[in-house]
Amino acid sequence: GEALLFENSDRLCEYMADQTNGVTLLSFSCGKDSIGAWLQMRRYFKRIIPVYLYIVPGLEFVEQSLRYYEDFFGTHIYRMPQPALYRWLNNYFFQPPERIAKIQELELIEFERDDVFDMVKAKESIPFRSVYTGLGVRAVDSLNRWASIKTHGPVNQNRCNFFPIYDWRKERLLEELVRAGVRLPVDYHIFGRTFDGTDWRFLKPLKETYPRDYAKIVEFFPLVEMELLRYEARQALYD
Repeated sequence: GEALLFENSDRLCEYMADQTNGVTLLSFSCGKDSIGAWLQMRRYFKRIIPVYLYIVPGLEFVEQSLRYYEDFFGTHIYRMPQPALYRWLNNYFFQPPERIAKIQELELIEFERDDVFDMVKAKESIPFRSVYTGLGVRAVDSLNRWASIKTHGPVNQNRCNFFPIYDWRKERLLEELVRAGVRLPVDYHIFGRTFDGTDWRFLKPLKETYPRDYAKIVEFFPLVEMELLRYEARQALYD
């Protein structure tokens, strides 16, 4: 269909809540934009079903944050795998040779992010096309994003997504977080951003601060320690 345009994100949320009987999914990363999106959406929707996509299941520091947000918002958060997890395993990412046959036996079926939200809708007995997923996407994040939202609007009808805080600037976002009295996750203290990868930016602080979680990542990707060794070797060259 043609682009749906709105004068601001409040009008957008009113419209979406009206279209979906007040039910919505939320892609929740624990990041400040997704917390802002949740704060905005709870003004308009009577039921929000948040979904967190993990890289490795059950990391303690992640679970701590998820439990805090479950308490704060009074809602269960689904934990579902990131598509990258299955893709990495199928591509033997940081895997030793003796694991390859085992991974082949698993026959892991790859999927996309939208498939994950469809699985949650199926579990909740929600018709796929009638309920959309809110994403904490803001137009000012990048020029591409700004141009895309200006052209196509803050609703993606093909993928059943919408952007409940698309017009918020950073000041507005921070004001909303402070006013709600909600904390940011520990990620910002240890990484300066939300956890979303297995490169040294995440591995090094994890190894120092949450060694059990680091060990869990090594369980899934045994050769990931090469990433730290490579970085340390490179640092040694420049020191």
